[in-house]
Amino acid sequence: MGDPTTDFVAMLHLEPHGPDVWVGTGPRYPWGGLYGGQIVAQALRAAAHTVDPQFRVHSLHAYFIRRGDHTEPVRYEVDRVRNGRSFVTRTVTARQATGAILSVSVSFQVDEDAPEVQIADLPDAPPPHELVQDSWSSMFDRATVATPGLEGRSRGWMRINADLGEDPVLNACALAYMSDDYPTDAVVSLRPDRPGPDAAPGEHPFMAFSLDHAIWFHRPIRAEDWHLTAMICHGLISSRGLTIGHVFTEAGVHVASVSQEVLLRRSRNA
Repeated sequence: MGDPTTDFVAMLHLEPHGPDVWVGTGPRYPWGGLYGGQIVAQALRAAAHTVDPQFRVHSLHAYFIRRGDHTEPVRYEVDRVRNGRSFVTRTVTARQATGAILSVSVSFQVDEDAPEVQIADLPDAPPPHELVQDSWSSMFDRATVATPGLEGRSRGWMRINADLGEDPVLNACALAYMSDDYPTDAVVSLRPDRPGPDAAPGEHPFMAFSLDHAIWFHRPIRAEDWHLTAMICHGLISSRGLTIGHVFTEAGVHVASVSQEVLLRRSRNA
């Protein structure tokens, strides 16, 4: 097993710590603390440990309660809320010494033979190999798509930097990990006092916090392949911006939808 601070698969390897309890660790991120995508991905992994493999995750709904501390492990406590023939439901509470830092409900379904329809379209975007790579993490590659003239939008290509094989749980966890990245950019783009495109990263005047996060997994995903995330924020109120978006393969297949509410405040030092 690799180093969980640099190896995605190792980070998703949770240690059992009693009945329906697992413990995980992760890296320190550039802004300090923990990354919300890490906690959501590890919580999904913990929930999947209690579910038979014929059930596939189809949605999760998370609330971020406290900022995580990268210097201590995270304890994931799973509650088996319901076991049905077609659906199962789990609730996971992530805890550290300060108390609960995340609560998430996860629903799984057995695949059904039914009509499949897609009307969501892949937005216009240059392919990832034509764009500058700008990831802040070794866990995934990222290539941001500029959206001039499109208020409240953020778009970018992402792929996990790991060999996940065909494991549907690991691939879903990888999507969960990456999905916490672009929503904040969509909210920032609506602020009239946002920094200009040439501003240095250290000049960013805002503090951003994810308040809640939801993912609907529509189709199986190979997270090692490039996927385009396209987010939109329709407005700001009380320092909160709600973003809604879709995730597509390069061929235009709609694999997931994402929603997140972001708290965006002026930094005390700004």
